[in-house]
Amino acid sequence: MGKLLNKIAKGKIVASDGAWGTQLQEKGLKAGECPEIWNIERRKDVLDIARSYVEAGADMVETNSFGGNQFTLANFGLEDRVYEINRAAAEISREACGDTKIVLGSMGPTGKILMMGDITPEEMYDAFKQQAIALEEGGADALIIETMTDLEEARIATKAARENTGLDIVSSMTFDNTPAGGIRTVMGISPADMVDVLKEAGASILGSNCGNGTKEMIPVLKEIRKADPDIAVLIQGNAGMPQYNNGKIEYNESPDITAGFVKELVLEGANIIGGCCGTTPEHIRRIVKELHSIRK
Repeated sequence: MGKLLNKIAKGKIVASDGAWGTQLQEKGLKAGECPEIWNIERRKDVLDIARSYVEAGADMVETNSFGGNQFTLANFGLEDRVYEINRAAAEISREACGDTKIVLGSMGPTGKILMMGDITPEEMYDAFKQQAIALEEGGADALIIETMTDLEEARIATKAARENTGLDIVSSMTFDNTPAGGIRTVMGISPADMVDVLKEAGASILGSNCGNGTKEMIPVLKEIRKADPDIAVLIQGNAGMPQYNNGKIEYNESPDITAGFVKELVLEGANIIGGCCGTTPEHIRRIVKELHSIRK
């Protein structure tokens, strides 16, 4: 049992961090620019973001490595720098977190579709293996396979992380409400569908991130809990749904609105609560405050 699972086993509701992409954009990340190369070229800016979440009270901070696999990095001609970029990402968050906070190594999709023959399962496994090893060696305490929509890709990533590191593994998928009223990923996977598959692959924590505001995460959480009452669950909702205003993406869920759903998330069995797209250190500060009030 790693540091993250140990906290959960002791009954702590863990506060995660918030968005990274939108925070990088606030610091000047341009459309079409590789966020992960900032770990090398603009290290101080990445460290500032990690520290802002620590200062907001987060128990756990992710790494700037969401697109750090070789296939995503190849879009920028950086496929030969996977180890360097991911290790640096973990080292930065480790510096911000010190010894007391948890560093969660972020691993997002490859952007390749298995069923279309874009990539073989072996190639996908090797890509996630390479990334997971680098994040662990950079100081990550746990890994999160996140924003997944294809269950097979999530399974392969989880298996690669489990078999090649000694870290706690979180597997998180992105769900949407369907016109018929169900909850599915764009690939047709329900929250219940992922549970046994990802547990068998080696996930010790399951969850959902992105795709929905915090309120819409509650039925997702309920479905996961119905399928498995015992496994630890992570929830990281967006700050509402994105809206375009004068050419800029904005989110309409304020920190107070987000915090207003924390009690229900806890009651429904969430073990880790944080934010995804559009959430800020202030969102996390309000989540932490609400968690403290619940514990009293």
